[in-house]
Amino acid sequence: MTTINSIHAGIPGGFEIVVILLIVLLLYGGKKLPELARGLGEGIKEFKKASNDVKEDIKKEIDISSSSDDPQNQE
Repeated sequence: MTTINSIHAGIPGGFEIVVILLIVLLLYGGKKLPELARGLGEGIKEFKKASNDVKEDIKKEIDISSSSDDPQNQE
């Protein structure tokens, strides 16, 4: 009896990714793929930028909070 590792149950392997890419190629054709890839790349770039902005904001708030809590800085 085989068991499925619950961590890897939803992650597609190499063969599944190839099949998905072939289906996308058949559905959209070769001319639309660069357009789709460009849009996907821009979306990922925007997501990373927003994520980094949020991280920086949180870090600034933590720095402000820790500096105001520090008794040496309060005069």
